[in-house]
Amino acid sequence: MEHNTILYVSAAKSRNSVLAALKETGCEVVSTNSPTEGVALLHVMPAVAAVVLENRARELASFDVAQSLREIRPNVPVLLCGDPIDCSPSGTDRCVSADKLTSALQYLLTAKPVV
Repeated sequence: MEHNTILYVSAAKSRNSVLAALKETGCEVVSTNSPTEGVALLHVMPAVAAVVLENRARELASFDVAQSLREIRPNVPVLLCGDPIDCSPSGTDRCVSADKLTSALQYLLTAKPVV
């Protein structure tokens, strides 16, 4: 796998277990605990392999974070993760629990080109 970057948008505090799982992919991880900052980062990042959006961050935002991310980079997969998880939001490619994150992300990274 090429060296890629994953954008991780979490709730107030980043979960060490999720960050560790993301780093297991071999990708560089850029994380933020602000949905607004996550959207801004996606605007300025030159290449992003995937966005991992924590369910709690999505719920706490005053706007549709997944939709905003999709509008900026429609070809970048958006993975919603968390426990418990609501798999109904549009704009995400997949919803997974935190324990299945690494395998789901590996699948998305091999199935989608980096944009």
